[in-house]
Amino acid sequence: MYIPRNIDSALIEWKNDPFRKPMLLRGARQSGKTTAIRNFAKQFDSFVELNFEKDDRLFAAFENDLNVHRILRQIEAILRKKITPGKTLLFLDEIQLCPRAISALRYFYEDMPELHVVATGSLLEFVFTKLKDFGVGRIRNTFIYPFSFTEFAEAIGDGILIEHMREATFSNPLSETDHVMLLELLKTYIIVGGMPAAVNAYAKTQSFLTVQRMHQDIMTSLKADFGKYDEKVPAERIRNALSSIISQTGGKFIYTNSDLQLSYKQAKESTELLELSKLVVKIKSCHANGIPLGGDINPKSNKFILLDTGLYLHECDLNIADLVSKSPADFINSGKLAKILIGLELQKSTDAFTDGSLFYWHREAANSTAEVDYLMQHNGAVLPIEVKAGTRGAMKSLHLLMKEKGIALGIRTSQENLGRIDNIRIIPHYMIGEWKRLLADIH
Repeated sequence: MYIPRNIDSALIEWKNDPFRKPMLLRGARQSGKTTAIRNFAKQFDSFVELNFEKDDRLFAAFENDLNVHRILRQIEAILRKKITPGKTLLFLDEIQLCPRAISALRYFYEDMPELHVVATGSLLEFVFTKLKDFGVGRIRNTFIYPFSFTEFAEAIGDGILIEHMREATFSNPLSETDHVMLLELLKTYIIVGGMPAAVNAYAKTQSFLTVQRMHQDIMTSLKADFGKYDEKVPAERIRNALSSIISQTGGKFIYTNSDLQLSYKQAKESTELLELSKLVVKIKSCHANGIPLGGDINPKSNKFILLDTGLYLHECDLNIADLVSKSPADFINSGKLAKILIGLELQKSTDAFTDGSLFYWHREAANSTAEVDYLMQHNGAVLPIEVKAGTRGAMKSLHLLMKEKGIALGIRTSQENLGRIDNIRIIPHYMIGEWKRLLADIH
């Protein structure tokens, strides 16, 4: 059974866009790309799926010229299926195996814009680094991530709590009962994570042991890909880079902090490969002087987090039975978990047609080190977000940044209910994905 995803509405929006371009759905392996497209296909009269991994005959259609009319006739002949512009969804799966097909996407836009074409694949970013031009400006890049907290809650049948959450505002916060239940549900979500296979397993069994085994299978599969990243970089070096990222989560990443005693260049190369695979997410250091955030970064200072909390706990080799028995406050109070969760939820809250880059602010000065966990953009201004693991804690760095940069509005996210302290809004951890709605009327 298909579990509805946030990406579904973005796919419908794309389908109905009169200026539609071929779509390239991008995301980490096992994040649900193919499943989402197959469900989306129900919106069409017919569905034609090309899987370059399973059917070697398909490569011949993209040899020689890239005339899309010829290509479609050949595909029809190979698959014995009719392709009708305006009625058929043409799906090119595992397209990374056929770079010529990637190059052809731009010509579908130029020569047959009425045909709905969507493509996806594994490790696409590695192919892009080798292609001089894969249709920039003629392809709609769309991004999918693991399940968000709200997607997870609805998947396991707790949609009523999400309805209550979406009705809450700063002036009308959640009831204490809802707040406590959402914190407990958030703990479950952090343990299970958002990888579709793990979410499906938990939805069907309610068993953390089954989820734990699923995490093992997922990580084994993802690590098996390391040898495909770059033949010049040993898989052991990439595994070591992943371990280094896990151990350094929460702090500035030191590239040479490695068991293999790698050089800075070797460690950086391995880490960048993990980033390209979307197995890890980079958090860039930003000076917070204005918008866009990406135009004001410090390239020498970065953080990294794993793409999923459940996989992070698995890689840390933590005992799930111990985690389940803890209260939400004790469970998340490590600090690292809270920061990983918030970063991933912020990334998932971005528009599906925008790559969700993350930023933070860090200042090192004599006897004065300050850091704010995340920066977002709101109403054309910098929005700083400070993460607190519990319900208490000073906001010295947040106040300092806001004063120094003249920032009018900030967010504190914690285990507290919705509230405010002067010009700082308090948003509970489980609700950070709703930050845009909550701040919509605040200027």
